[in-house]
Amino acid sequence: MYARGRQRAARYLDRYRGPLGDVVLAAFGVGVVLRLGTTPVHIGTALLAVACAVLILLRRWRPVPVLLAGTAVFMLTTALGRPPDGMFIVAGVLAYSTALYGERRRPWFHAGLVWGALMVTGTVVYGTGWWNTEQFTTFAIVFGGAAAGDAVRMRRAYIAEVTERARQAEATREEEARRRVMDERLRIARELHDVVAHHIAVISVHAGAAGHALRDDPERVWPVLGHIRSAADTVLTELKSVISVLRDPDETRSAEPAPGVDRLPDLLAGLASVGFAVHHRQYGTPRPLPAVVSLAAYRIVQEALTNAHRHGDGSASLDVEYTADTVRIEVVNRVVWSGSRRPGSGFGLIGMRERAAAAHGTITTGPVAGGGFRVYAELPTDDRAVDRLHPPVDPAGVAVGPAAEVAVGPAAEVSAGPAAEVSAGPAAVADSRRGENVT
Repeated sequence: MYARGRQRAARYLDRYRGPLGDVVLAAFGVGVVLRLGTTPVHIGTALLAVACAVLILLRRWRPVPVLLAGTAVFMLTTALGRPPDGMFIVAGVLAYSTALYGERRRPWFHAGLVWGALMVTGTVVYGTGWWNTEQFTTFAIVFGGAAAGDAVRMRRAYIAEVTERARQAEATREEEARRRVMDERLRIARELHDVVAHHIAVISVHAGAAGHALRDDPERVWPVLGHIRSAADTVLTELKSVISVLRDPDETRSAEPAPGVDRLPDLLAGLASVGFAVHHRQYGTPRPLPAVVSLAAYRIVQEALTNAHRHGDGSASLDVEYTADTVRIEVVNRVVWSGSRRPGSGFGLIGMRERAAAAHGTITTGPVAGGGFRVYAELPTDDRAVDRLHPPVDPAGVAVGPAAEVAVGPAAEVSAGPAAEVSAGPAAVADSRRGENVT
């Protein structure tokens, strides 16, 4: 409650900081006009103080007209009698505001206009008696205010420029990552089309010829089958040459099948051997998953735990939940911010999103309360889950139909909660104690 009140007070202070500062500055201007110096206070001084307060309150919105109006008031005051010393301080404040808030950067012109007008008026009214050491003080106040306003203006412009460049660099970096992904997809698709299309067409033609030969003259089918096998071998060889360019040249060749969720214990054991502790919890009854889903789940867990090991505090939690039509994965770790750690490139997160998309699943990544980072993925195991995770949309871009209601129901609650809430579904609660495993 107390922290919420402080946050609300801070928001109000940020919103009304400018008007409150103007009110305080206007009160200060009234005080210096009435009290500073030896000039006796009379009705004219009081009217001047009120005019200065109004000018200070309006200085942000119309800086140049306010400066011109103030100059006219100061000239009239000087012509009617010896002005109070506080008036020159107000002149410096208006010169500062014009240099800071004016549409054009002309601080010395405006400062020279104010000071010159006062000097000309004083010389006309008081002659050579006007020129004394106090006028050098007036010069310093007016031009000093303009210099301070111009310095603040330049610093704000510099900060805004640096911020905009950082934003553009981040946007360019994300756009470059997306472009690289799309270029790689297009290249692979073009290569695969060039390699596969011709030979598949040859196989199709020979398969049709084999059907006719088998029906009319079985002895003629053997050469046709030989052509089919030769074309198939050629396709496999060229596919291997295309896919091989995607491998790391230093990668160890292995004849083992692609990893899946059944290989997670080996992954966790490898991390434990280097001192990285993973609290592994499994909910639901494990079952064979489609190959694409199993591979995507393994790679997402592998990348998430690798990032946790690289940027975390030495531990992470992994929750795997088997539901009726999906498998859900959540990895949470605390992030250690250190100047010695180099920031990641972000391609790992892009890779996880690509894996989830290839399996028709969804994935969310981002910071959580308490200084942690969370990766949550939900991968479908049948067509019903695909429809639920990717509901149809109307022309306005809004999800419609029963699938949309399901997508924004329990699934949204799962992805919104902390690590312990991944098992919040009914099936998970029933199996949460039966399948828990700690590594």
